[in-house]
Amino acid sequence: MRTVRRIMALLLVALLIGLATACSAAGRQPVDPDKLHIYTSFYVLYDLTVKIGGEHVTVQNLVPPGAEPHDWEPEAADLVRLEQADLLIYNGAGMEHWIDKVVGSLDNQDLVLVETTRSLTLLEAGHGDDHDGHDEPQGRYDPHVWLDPQNALHQLGAIRDALVQADPEHASAYNAAYDVTSTRLEALDQAYHDALDQVSRREIVVAHEAFGYLAEAYRLEQVGIEGLSSESEPDPARMAEIVDYARQHEIQVIFFEELASPKVAETIAREVGARTAVLNPLEGLAEAQIEAGEDYFSVMEDNLRALVDALS
Repeated sequence: MRTVRRIMALLLVALLIGLATACSAAGRQPVDPDKLHIYTSFYVLYDLTVKIGGEHVTVQNLVPPGAEPHDWEPEAADLVRLEQADLLIYNGAGMEHWIDKVVGSLDNQDLVLVETTRSLTLLEAGHGDDHDGHDEPQGRYDPHVWLDPQNALHQLGAIRDALVQADPEHASAYNAAYDVTSTRLEALDQAYHDALDQVSRREIVVAHEAFGYLAEAYRLEQVGIEGLSSESEPDPARMAEIVDYARQHEIQVIFFEELASPKVAETIAREVGARTAVLNPLEGLAEAQIEAGEDYFSVMEDNLRALVDALS
């Protein structure tokens, strides 16, 4: 009887191993082997890649909806998927702290890496605001380039070029999609200039310093409650600095973000008699926003309305 039980146990283990291996192999299969299989590092690049690639590519975003990309870490399942990917499109400028470690661990020698900020002029971290020594650990550069539509246009071009090189058969489709989306980006940039040239104030208080490129492009002054990370919290000295700044400049709106807690912004707003509003750094969208059809353009248009309302 003991021998029979041992044989049954060994058979069960073998069966489980076989099922796990089969599931793992199935998970490594591309969605469609006739299309480019692309992974993107966060939402904006996913959105721009879908707009360029259309029906000729499959695009999957590594960071799930509603997650904060600054703190996201790849899991084993993500590495398995990347082993079968054709392209990995990422931001660079320190946005993906995990990129070198992950790429170095892959056996996929055919994976094409597309760094979309390459050759862009980057702002140094902490640009435009001195925290009087209350600096937090961060990279050398501000990675939030996409909040200036002209920088997003550069990234769009990098994506188009990578798709054309990887799949020249559909180059005309990728170029046509680029023309459509680039025209929309130029129009968005002009809308920002037209609207923000007319406002009476230039200062914005934001949850974290994600808006340096936007501020530089449209002559605004960004003051972040915290630095480049939205997950850290300010100490009492920093809170006092922000309260003093808001009072001196008669700030009417304290901005917060949808992927982070609004509690600090609400506390400062109560202290200075201001209100709060969302200014979205587009690091990611919640599932409900994606299902509602929101995208880079709709969120940037919402941001423009929020800025005009706060600064008029």
